[in-house]
Amino acid sequence: MKKHPFYLNTLLLAVAIFGAHSTAMACDACKAQQPKFLQGITHGAGPSSNWDYAVVSLMVIITVYSFYAMVKCLARPREKSHENIKNIILNP
Repeated sequence: MKKHPFYLNTLLLAVAIFGAHSTAMACDACKAQQPKFLQGITHGAGPSSNWDYAVVSLMVIITVYSFYAMVKCLARPREKSHENIKNIILNP
């Protein structure tokens, strides 16, 4: 696999970050339809009921916990075998 120069990787990362930021902003029509604390963040019509907030909150909790568990298991694997896939990834 061809390795790209550092400046090219940095440039691609900067374009990705700034490009994603500009497309994530809500338009003026969507801002008017959102509740006060979601204005400027999301697109489309506002939540239709309180269940929408509950579902999104549960998804956020599950996602944050999954990310935490992934980092924890990758940083401190319990398996000490050198043939384990985690040790192969961490110690190439």
